[in-house]
Amino acid sequence: MKTFYKNRRLIISLSKREIFGRYKGSLLGLFWSFLTPLIMLLIYTFVFSVVFKARWGTQEGSRIEFAVILFIGLMIYNVVSEVLVRSPSLIISNTNFVKKIIFPLEILPIVSLCTSLFHMAISFIVWIISYIILFGLPHYTALYLPLIMIPVVFFTLGLSWFLSSLGVYIRDVGQIIGLFTTILLFISPIFYPANILPPEYQVILNMNPLTFIIEQARAVLMWGETPDFRNLMLMTTLSMIVAAFGLAWFQKTRGGFADVL
Repeated sequence: MKTFYKNRRLIISLSKREIFGRYKGSLLGLFWSFLTPLIMLLIYTFVFSVVFKARWGTQEGSRIEFAVILFIGLMIYNVVSEVLVRSPSLIISNTNFVKKIIFPLEILPIVSLCTSLFHMAISFIVWIISYIILFGLPHYTALYLPLIMIPVVFFTLGLSWFLSSLGVYIRDVGQIIGLFTTILLFISPIFYPANILPPEYQVILNMNPLTFIIEQARAVLMWGETPDFRNLMLMTTLSMIVAAFGLAWFQKTRGGFADVL
């Protein structure tokens, strides 16, 4: 938190550069950040409600809801996946910063996370508009979503610090993480509810930290339920520990970055 506060202006500046740089030179510019999730949501709605005639679990009449429910899980997954995939090459692709002794390299994963959270916010706006059109005003419990995202922020940051450092010394990490995020997509309850799996597989599914977060996000956004505060506090504490260890590893190993690069 001290690192974030001390370098807040630099983080905001680099995040803006990252966001606008992604769409630099394109005809629609920043509007792509809104258009892309909108198109994806329309595709999911058509494929799952019209082509597959999918339903969420055993609920009747939930075909239209399927894509909206699925999109919640994808919003959270995309934040984690985007940051993790970029992490192994984060330091390597910013060698100019490594050579600057006074530059706080530890903020680069924070910038990457802020960029992903921005795109999630745009996707959430698309989700809100879709929900209002289909079902009316969202539940007031949707206000709990930022609270549910806190563990995701710390957990993702911790892994990003660790992977960005490890990626400098072991270049194979990037390939491994690409495979890992693909596996993570299917072992997270994104395309299916966790309770439809047999008990022996639910144990494995619950070992995935995204399972609890995605289920809680759906509870507050779709079903109007309040979060499980006890387990949410436990998850937040564990994620902060992961962040602390990730940052400690990064600071311990950063001394060799310049030599390796």
